[in-house]
Parts: sequence; C-alpha cells; structure tokens
Amino acid sequence: MMYDRILFDLDGTLTEPKIGITKSVNYALKKFGIHVTDLDTLIPFIGPPLVDSFIEFYGFTQEQALKAVEYYREYFSVTGLFENGVYDGIENLLTELVRHERHLFVATSKPTVFAKKILDHFKLTSYFDSIVGSNLDGTCVKKGDVIQVVLKEVPLVERKRTVMVGDRLHDVCGAKASGIDSIGVAYGYGGAGELRQAGATHLVYTVAELQQFLLGE
Repeated sequence: MMYDRILFDLDGTLTEPKIGITKSVNYALKKFGIHVTDLDTLIPFIGPPLVDSFIEFYGFTQEQALKAVEYYREYFSVTGLFENGVYDGIENLLTELVRHERHLFVATSKPTVFAKKILDHFKLTSYFDSIVGSNLDGTCVKKGDVIQVVLKEVPLVERKRTVMVGDRLHDVCGAKASGIDSIGVAYGYGGAGELRQAGATHLVYTVAELQQFLLGE
C-alpha cells in the first residue's frame, strides 16, 4: 500500500522530547509538594494527554490535573519546548516524502501553538500541509479528535491511502477509530509490544525503516 497522505505524531515520532517534558512535569509536581529524583520515571507522560496522565499516575482529581497542566505550561512554554531534538534521519525522510509528492500533516495531542513553535524552531514547518494539535482550553486533546480535524482536509476517497505514524497506543487507537491505517514506530516511547498490542497496521523499528516503507524502497 502506498500512502499519499501521512499524519505524523510529534513527540517520540519526529522529535525526542524527553528532557523538556519530564522537566516540565517535575516542575508541576513540585507545586503539589511531590519531589521526583529520577526524571526517567516521568517518561510515561510522553504521548498521552497530560490531564489523563496526572490522574492516572498520581491520583490527581480532574481539578488538580487541570491545575497541574497550568503549572506544566509555565515551564514548558518558556524553556521545556526547546529542550528537545529532531531524531536522526527525520529531515531527510520529510524531504524525500515531499519530493515524491506526498502530503504530510502533524497530528499531535500537544497544543497546536507549542507544536508550531517547536517545528518552526527546528525549521520543519514547511514540510507540512497543516499542523494540528489540541487547544489550550483542553478541547480536542484526544488523538482521535485531532485526527478527525486533519481528515476534514482529506477527501473520503483518499482515506484508504492515508496513514497515521506514531509511537504510542493512542496514535494507533486514534487511527483505528478514524478508519485509517497506522504505522507504529518502535524507536519512540511506546515500544513494539505496546504498538503491536494496540493493533498497529504496520510496525517499524528505525527512521530508516520508516522511510523505506513509506517510499516503497
């Protein structure tokens, strides 16, 4: 199957965001008197909606979780979003896909305003037809909702040639709910087991393998 329209997750798929995200979560937790010494224990926050993660991992109420996200953004919006890096090979992948006339989109649970700043910072914005994320008010945060916004720009006849690329089960489940295929990237944060269990249509282990797959090489 050759995919003409390709949706990319951001964190753990295009960029390696661990330092910025875990430091931002740690900053928020400190506001609640919670002190984390090993930032790697906060890696599960990478990918899912933040409110859900504060509730799941720290037992916060909905109100506390919303406040925690506010604190998170105090750090992330100034410093954390730039404590980040592009995975090796991604820029070449995007260049080749555009050269082969593929339409590329970003579909992320991260707020659109932050996603655009990150992509601008790394000079990746021009590769994408559009960049779609969540809203700062907490709406359109589920991956399926984000995908649906992107798909409004995709003709129905092209949905079967559209694919979601991501590293977490949320990307796979969002694609399934939207009726499109998915490619799980095991080099990110979910790992092959999570992606396989979620039912990813395809699974790749490296950026090079992703490029070979998408270009039919």
